[in-house]
Amino acid sequence: MEGIYNIKEYREDTVPCREGRDWTDAFRRAAKDADAAGGGMLYVPAGRYPTRSIQLYSNTTLYLNAGAELYYLDDKENYEIVQGEFEGIASDVYMPCIFADCAHHVAVKGDGIINGNGLAWWNAVRTGTLALPRPYLIGFQYCEHVRIEGVTLLNAPAWTVHPLYCRDVEVIGVSIKNPYDSPNTDGINPDGCSNVRILNCQIDVGDDCITLKSGTEKTPRLRPCENITIANCTMIHGHGGIVIGSEMSGGIRNVTVSNCVFQNTDRGIRVKTRRRRGGIVENLHLSNLIMDRVMCPFVFNMYYNCGADGQEKYVWDKEAYPVDEGTPAIREVHISNVTVTGATAAAGFLYGLKEQPVRNVTLTDVSITMDPDGKPGLPAMMSQLKPMSGAGFFVRNAQEAVFRNVRIRNVRGAEIDGDNISITS
Repeated sequence: MEGIYNIKEYREDTVPCREGRDWTDAFRRAAKDADAAGGGMLYVPAGRYPTRSIQLYSNTTLYLNAGAELYYLDDKENYEIVQGEFEGIASDVYMPCIFADCAHHVAVKGDGIINGNGLAWWNAVRTGTLALPRPYLIGFQYCEHVRIEGVTLLNAPAWTVHPLYCRDVEVIGVSIKNPYDSPNTDGINPDGCSNVRILNCQIDVGDDCITLKSGTEKTPRLRPCENITIANCTMIHGHGGIVIGSEMSGGIRNVTVSNCVFQNTDRGIRVKTRRRRGGIVENLHLSNLIMDRVMCPFVFNMYYNCGADGQEKYVWDKEAYPVDEGTPAIREVHISNVTVTGATAAAGFLYGLKEQPVRNVTLTDVSITMDPDGKPGLPAMMSQLKPMSGAGFFVRNAQEAVFRNVRIRNVRGAEIDGDNISITS
């Protein structure tokens, strides 16, 4: 049986702080004791524990009992700096609030709360006073056999759960809540990971709810994000419900999404990339989805213009460019059994590159009801795009796009405005 390291037994390692007592050293000592013994459980009883970053090691579980809350101190000058990545760029970063590096069989479980206390970090981003990227709430890199289960995650300084180059990852029954206006507080972002299962989670955040990533053209060592299962999740608010990219240079493939609910997300299913990113998004199967009051249910945008270099001509130019290793591709996307109510901007937006169309996208048994009073909005982040309101599907540069039994109500103008489309009832 694994050893149990009750954090209360390390109380002598705490020191006074403005929040009461600082438990950082207590957690660090308990984690090192567990590591020296070959692993164990860091047991956190009910109570409030102000702390800074906690590093976990192999064969270690951080277990938060009901009523326990980790509350993160926001004095950034006391946070350690580690080597990591942010948005595909290798750099020094503030150590994640819960961190593991090159570990195996590492877990965060329980019925307690992890509160990132992100307000000071968000304000620092808004005022441009941060020298380094903010800490992720849970950031595991180069790990195997990762489990995050049951906990409630609040007020993340940046992305909430970020597995980077990990294998065999499960995120189960987790509740995530970040304010809608908090900057870049994505929910769950597997990045260059394989064999990932995200199940039974509720995610309400200030950016994308679940995002699959695999680096950019500037990432030093690319790995695909592959073999991903997302099921029985609820996405609330956020810029996108389930998102792929825009970091997708290593490729994203073999993704299934089923039995999920989207409420008030700006977009439902969203794929975003641009020239020079390279990489292939392929073999996506999405089924049994319900979307309510989303701006645009389906977005496939290969002219994504946010971030560094986003305004360069090669990003927005609609003329054909030579196809090379920097040309991204989107293909083999199959969507079925979807009900959408109260969509506002457009029923769908598919815009491939002229030299590399979106290929083999099928929508089967899809019902979309537009909001007749919906406000205009931009389905995709791309230059020269004007706001839409109550539009149908807008499709450009697509090959073998098939619409089977797709019904759109309250649409203004054409239900499907596009090229190379097959429509069957």
